Amino acid sequence: MTNIIFLNLLVKDICSIQTPKNYIMTLYAQYYKEFEEKYTMYIPLTIILQSCIGGIAAMYILMNGLDTIAGLVQLFLCVIITSFYNAAILAQLREKWVFNTLLLSLLLNIAFIISNSL
Repeated sequence: MTNIIFLNLLVKDICSIQTPKNYIMTLYAQYYKEFEEKYTMYIPLTIILQSCIGGIAAMYILMNGLDTIAGLVQLFLCVIITSFYNAAILAQLREKWVFNTLLLSLLLNIAFIISNSL
């Protein structure tokens, strides 16, 4: 009897193994649900967070100089995506748009920080 229960649990564990894609989407769904439920609380927190990260990214881009077109494009993208997130909140877009813009802004600005700090 215990062997059957053990095999049943083992099969459930094997079937529930998540691929990296499923894990990322599960994480995304969990964070989005949290963001949606406490949207009013997260608005000021995320504005401050993403504005600071955007400012740090702009600082690193400017420290490397704007001698090339690549520096100008990076600064342009950094400012545009950071401003677009703030505009999305002010325009009262749907929570999903605001959340996706926040993720895009954070990922892009962190990538700029890493690439310009090396």
